[in-house]
Amino acid sequence: MRSQFLCVLACLTLSSALPAQELGRDAAPELRGKRSFVKRDGVDHTIFEHEATGATIDFVTNSGICETTPGVNQYSGYLSVGSNENMWFWFFEARNNPTTAPLATWFNGGPGCSSMIGLFQENGPCHFVNGASTPSLNPYSFNEYANMLYIDQPIGTGFSYGTDPVTSTVTAAPYVWNLLQAFFAQFPQYENRDFGIFTESYGGHYGPEFASYFEAQNAAIAKGTLTGQNVSLVALGINNGWYDPIIQYKAYVDFSYNNTYTPLISASQHTSYLNTYTQSCLPALKKCSTVTGSNSACETADNTCYNDIEGPLSQVADFDVYDIREPSADPYPPETYVSYLQSSAVMSAIGAKSTYAECPDAPYEKFAASGDDARSFFATLSTVVQSGITTLIWAGDADWICNWFGGLAAANAIVYSGQTAFQSKAVSSYTVSGTSAGTFKSVGNLSWLRVFGAGHEVPYYQPAAALQAFKQTMMKQAISST
Repeated sequence: MRSQFLCVLACLTLSSALPAQELGRDAAPELRGKRSFVKRDGVDHTIFEHEATGATIDFVTNSGICETTPGVNQYSGYLSVGSNENMWFWFFEARNNPTTAPLATWFNGGPGCSSMIGLFQENGPCHFVNGASTPSLNPYSFNEYANMLYIDQPIGTGFSYGTDPVTSTVTAAPYVWNLLQAFFAQFPQYENRDFGIFTESYGGHYGPEFASYFEAQNAAIAKGTLTGQNVSLVALGINNGWYDPIIQYKAYVDFSYNNTYTPLISASQHTSYLNTYTQSCLPALKKCSTVTGSNSACETADNTCYNDIEGPLSQVADFDVYDIREPSADPYPPETYVSYLQSSAVMSAIGAKSTYAECPDAPYEKFAASGDDARSFFATLSTVVQSGITTLIWAGDADWICNWFGGLAAANAIVYSGQTAFQSKAVSSYTVSGTSAGTFKSVGNLSWLRVFGAGHEVPYYQPAAALQAFKQTMMKQAISST
């Protein structure tokens, strides 16, 4: 199935200069198929059908939705292959120097949450100011600096639809790599650009695994044991990530007691919850973290720690787990973008074939059944840092669900050549044009950033700081104040 995915886009690239036509017996076998243009609901679509596999790509060019900066191209649509697997992508050209700008991809977490969250609420070309019903241009969009690719994965998330074969972070990685291979085949001008992975929340699992998988594929390509396009991975950024449950379930207890906004529990409750963590949650997680940790052991650990730690703590007061400053009944940021994406006019314009679902249950349940949440991706993250990839671990300090206590503890525990110096280094003020935005420290290719006054979706709350940190990391630099 994966080889079919690669083939269809390679075919599309090689035939893209040809008029709509059948590519018949005189064409090379991999080129046989049909490239055509169709109009649906008044919108032009480009479609390529591959004769051998029946696979297709179907996308809209310059829909006029979200990115309205003159001269900035965008493409949105589906890559479809095999047994009804249709993965949604939305690509935005860089607003500045697109022919030389690097390429970055964004993944939201969940698992099973759409990357349209990041696109419309956080770092995309448009945003909904103060809960407006229609979007306006975002001056702090990440495509101010980089060409940006947003992907809804796994299947069933966001606009993606069809059969979902993914049951874990590890099984998700090959599909994302295949999509990137397909993207490079369709848009070869981006093949050799510096490439970055940026993600949040469950991205503490996704980011390390995807980066590690890409590097393994690159190594296989270099050895000649795999045919494909090298992904020039230079940067990994994860904000408010879920990296390691052993570290981060304890952080729930400590942050609930000792955060800088409002204590949620008393000293005696803190002691009681730490005892519960030590006696029930931690032993279960250790059973999951062994080499032979089974799906059932990890699912049990996940349920145990949720029932004994996360669930009860999330109910000790009226607060939003994504922003401790907000009440639970008033989710923030506003969700007006969802209604916008579900409108028939917008769906037609961008080429969406499935009604938008922000965080559907089905993909999440598959991950839950494999115990993926309770598995640590800490060793994988360490390997990525050891490989020299510029890595930013950052967090908004008002987030509870993946709080900065756990993020900093995870950053300090990363095993690499600079670990001892990183652990002992004091944090410094992080400024944006002279204005304080947080605290940070960097040693070698690893940086840590705590962002003041930001909830789970850091770029929503502190867009200037987020864009600055993004640019510095994509430049393969340690973050620094301006």
